[in-house]
Amino acid sequence: MQSFAYKFYLCCMQKATYFFVLILIINFSFAQENLPSSMFLIEGDSLPNYAIPLNEVVVFQPLKFQNKEDLNRYILLRRRVFRVYPYAKLAADRLTTLNMRLEEMDSKRGKKKYLKRLEKFVYDEFEGELRKLSRSQGRILIRLIHRQTGKTTFDLVKELRNGWRAFFYQTTASLFKLSLKDEFNPEEVLEDYLIEDILQRAFSEKYLIEQPSHKTYQLDTLYKKWRDKL
Repeated sequence: MQSFAYKFYLCCMQKATYFFVLILIINFSFAQENLPSSMFLIEGDSLPNYAIPLNEVVVFQPLKFQNKEDLNRYILLRRRVFRVYPYAKLAADRLTTLNMRLEEMDSKRGKKKYLKRLEKFVYDEFEGELRKLSRSQGRILIRLIHRQTGKTTFDLVKELRNGWRAFFYQTTASLFKLSLKDEFNPEEVLEDYLIEDILQRAFSEKYLIEQPSHKTYQLDTLYKKWRDKL
């Protein structure tokens, strides 16, 4: 990329002021050797600055645990969140694409046929991986889908397929002590607050790629609320 000084030099040459440019260059070079102590010349820049620009730093509240068991539970929860968040993120992406495609279709028959094909594709692609999730990971995934989309898994199935299919999936999930109606609520559920804490720290440290969620949570506000509760 051409520097400001070089662009300025070319402009002045076009106006036949070559001598004036030489004077400017000489004066500016001299000024660089005699910059006031309150100014900085940053490498790669041609103009002095009164301050050094710094990258934004996010400061989190320090984590405190009552005992070693609480710390171990947090570490285990962190592993589970890291395991299932990509699936929740993918589900939200697919839902956005799905809604866009459905809006382009006019016939109910076409929409129904498309949804069946999509369901088979998702099942064939992810069935093996999702079966490897533990019950605890599945419970977290259900709540993270609600965090990303603003809708429970039960409601999504009901809207995209039908109430009977949603009821069937809910009944099956209940056999494993899971509920597709679970919501993400870090303001009232301690584990959800810890999940939000884990996510925001992971986003800041680039361990996970952030996807905008349906609702934005202020971690400081949650921290103060839970500090008062506990």
